[in-house]
Amino acid sequence: MEQTPLFVRPVYKRARRLCLALPETSERTAWGHPNFRAGRTVFCAFEVFKGRPSIAFKLTPAQVKRTLRSQGFFATPYGRGTWVSVWVDGDVDWDTIGGLVETSYRNVALKRMLSVLDTGR
Repeated sequence: MEQTPLFVRPVYKRARRLCLALPETSERTAWGHPNFRAGRTVFCAFEVFKGRPSIAFKLTPAQVKRTLRSQGFFATPYGRGTWVSVWVDGDVDWDTIGGLVETSYRNVALKRMLSVLDTGR
């Protein structure tokens, strides 16, 4: 899959590995940027807002509210309040990113996918 230079930067390579390590996950380009799907449902997206690279996560409204209290996060301008994004052009807290990738995945994955994840892949 051909990617623009922005989306092959080290920060995206590392985040891509986190996403693709989850059961039945695939990467597709849509809306001009990489999206990661659990089955058919998008749970994570790499994007550029206001010229800055970011990663967006599919969360519940309560999770969005809680996450927005953290520095560097912002409400993704789509998704009816169920997406939150983080800037990735500075220091990146990989423990937080990894946790959000998994949480986002769990929010959309089918029971069989979660079973595989929970039994150690």
